[in-house]
Amino acid sequence: MSIYVGNLSYDVTQEELSAVFAEYGSVKRVQLPTDRETGRMRGFGFVEMSSDDEETAAIDALDGAEWMGRKMRVNKAKPREDRAGGGGRSNNNFSSRY
Repeated sequence: MSIYVGNLSYDVTQEELSAVFAEYGSVKRVQLPTDRETGRMRGFGFVEMSSDDEETAAIDALDGAEWMGRKMRVNKAKPREDRAGGGGRSNNNFSSRY
């Protein structure tokens, strides 16, 4: 399981976020996605901890907590959905007219 952490400062580092969650157990991994074009942090991240109990304790304690001038949103991460491939235009039935 993974924890979603939202509304983060754009200046946060993996080490800082790991230290906050380490108060509630052993942190296995921290991921802070960045924008592909700018390389800038996107304002959210994911934390994995060693056990479900540790993750639940962290979620209960940190959801809504103020850190680095922002109120964090902390909850269980939803599974990543498969995206349709390509990234081109959506199918608007244009081709079916001809």
